Amino acid sequence: MNYRAFHKLSYGLYVIASEHEGEKVGYIGNTAFQITSNPSKIAISSHKNNYSTQKILDSKRFSLSVLKKEVETSLIGKFGFMSGSEIDKFQGVETKTAKTGAPIVLDSCVAWFDCQVLESVDVGSHMLIIAEVVDGELISNEEPLTYDYYHKKYKMLAPQNAPTYIERDKLGDEPEAEPVTEKAEEPATEDESGDGIFTCTICGYQYDPEEGDPTVGIPPGTPWEDVPEEYKCPICNASKDYFKKTS
Repeated sequence: MNYRAFHKLSYGLYVIASEHEGEKVGYIGNTAFQITSNPSKIAISSHKNNYSTQKILDSKRFSLSVLKKEVETSLIGKFGFMSGSEIDKFQGVETKTAKTGAPIVLDSCVAWFDCQVLESVDVGSHMLIIAEVVDGELISNEEPLTYDYYHKKYKMLAPQNAPTYIERDKLGDEPEAEPVTEKAEEPATEDESGDGIFTCTICGYQYDPEEGDPTVGIPPGTPWEDVPEEYKCPICNASKDYFKKTS
């Protein structure tokens, strides 16, 4: 089987959030789709190991915020690569509530849906959660973020908890970025000098000196050795110690 065929299936990127017994939870998901029109129903696929999954099942509610194409990368870093058991992902993030009371993330989003859980199905590594849409709103007409664009811009594969995860050795010899993982075993120890590309060992983000990182004031043409020591990965917030030279 050519596993790269799976990369031709289309996906978006969303913030899926809920609240149970006063605790807000949320994560970045790429598998959410409308399954009926009358009544309007949406299904999401959530990994059993995600901290948010059980909270959604217990509260029987969740919100789904559609991310815009030019998303604020810190939002993906916070909701996609950090655990709600360790940090408050919602600190500094604009939210609102609608009919179910689930927190709805508004930052970097073009639309949102407020959903009441109807049923769930154990499908192996994931729970398929089916919900009725009880409210929703269009925030802007900006383009939504697609998983394809996300892959191409940040040169990353799917994380292990994603429904779309494929083991790297099944993808053949075509060069791609390292798979996204939530934690690296230890900081990179390779030489941090030179003008090559440096890759975050946690999420796979690549720092290219020719491009710099204008989002935090690092201009194009800045070699890695001149990047401030307090620099953080714009995707997962990892420190500079977790970058290694890859080319």
